[in-house]
Amino acid sequence: MQRFSYFIRRLLLIIPTFIGITLVCFGLVQFVPGGPVDQALMQMRGIGAGGGETVTGTDASAGLTASYRKELEVRFGFDQPFYKRYYRWLVRDRLGMRMESYMFTNKTAWQLIRERFPVSLVFGITGFLLSYLICIPLGIAKALRNGTRFDLATSAIVFTGYAIPAFAFGMVLKLLLTGTLEGFPAIFPIGGFESEGFAQLSLAGKLADRFHYMTLPILCYVIGNFALLTMLMKNSLLDQIGRDYIRTVYAKGGSRNLAIWGHALRNALIPIATGFGGIMTVMFAGSVIIERVFEIPGMGRLGLDAIIGRDYAVFMGILALTSMLGLLGNVLSDFCYVLIDPRITFNR
Repeated sequence: MQRFSYFIRRLLLIIPTFIGITLVCFGLVQFVPGGPVDQALMQMRGIGAGGGETVTGTDASAGLTASYRKELEVRFGFDQPFYKRYYRWLVRDRLGMRMESYMFTNKTAWQLIRERFPVSLVFGITGFLLSYLICIPLGIAKALRNGTRFDLATSAIVFTGYAIPAFAFGMVLKLLLTGTLEGFPAIFPIGGFESEGFAQLSLAGKLADRFHYMTLPILCYVIGNFALLTMLMKNSLLDQIGRDYIRTVYAKGGSRNLAIWGHALRNALIPIATGFGGIMTVMFAGSVIIERVFEIPGMGRLGLDAIIGRDYAVFMGILALTSMLGLLGNVLSDFCYVLIDPRITFNR
C-alpha cells in the first residue's frame, strides 16, 4: 500500500513539474530574438536565415511599416498576453502539436514529429538494448575476473573507446567503410536510414537493409555508453561481493554460484536500474551529431533544425514530448528498483 501511494504521488507530481518545465521554456523562446515575426520580416527584405548576417528585430523591420509588423504579430499570436499564449499552446494546440511549423509549410508539429518518430524509435531502442546486453555481461565478467589479463585487456579497450568522441569515431568509420576514402571499399552506405526500394523488399530483405544502414551509427551510439555502463556494473558487483552478507553465505556453506548469482548480482543491478527509465526517451537518445554525420532523418536532427530555423512550434512540441517521457521514465526507474529488490521501501 505504501509503495502504491508513493507511485500515485509521483505520477501526480508529473503534472506541475511538466507545467513548470514547459512554462519556463515557452517564456524563453517567446522572448529570444529572431522569432517567426523577425524571420518573416527578413524574408520580405530578401535576407535568409542562413545568409551569414545576424539581424535583430529592429534591423529587420527597417523600411517596413509598423502596421505590417503588427499584422505579423497578430498572425503568429504575439499580440496576446503571455499567459494567453501559453494557455493556447497548452490546451487549444494540444501541447503545440496542432501548431503549423514555421519552417515547413502546411505541416503541423505533430506531422513532422510523426514522420521522424519511427526512425528514432528503431535507432534508439536498438542502441539502448545493445548497450545493456553487451555492457552488463561484460561488467559481470570483468568483476569475476578482476585483476586478470582479461580484465586488463578489456579495460584498455573500453577506455580507448570512451576516449574517442562518438562523432569522431563515426567520421573515421565513414571514411574507412563507406568508400569515401580512395582505396577503401564501400562496405556500408554513406548515409541515410533505408534504401530507395525498401517498401518493395521482403521481410528478410527489409531486416537486412535496415541492418546495413544502422550498423555504423549504432556502433557510434553504443561506444558513448560503453565504458560507463561496463565499469558501473563491474564496480557495483565487486562492492556487493565484498559485503558481509556474502561472507555469511559462504560461512553457511553456500556455493560461490549461490553467493554471486543468487544474492550479489541482484543488489548489484540496483545502480544499473537508474538507466532503465531511459527506455522512455530512447527515440530521442541518438546523438544529434551522429545523425548529422550519417544523414539520419531522426528526432535529434529535427530538433536541431527547428532551433536553427527558429521554428518554435516544432521545438516546443519536441520539448513537451521529451519532458513528459523523461518524467515517466523516472517513475519507471523507481518501479525497476522494486522489481529488482522487493525489500526497497519508499518513506516519502
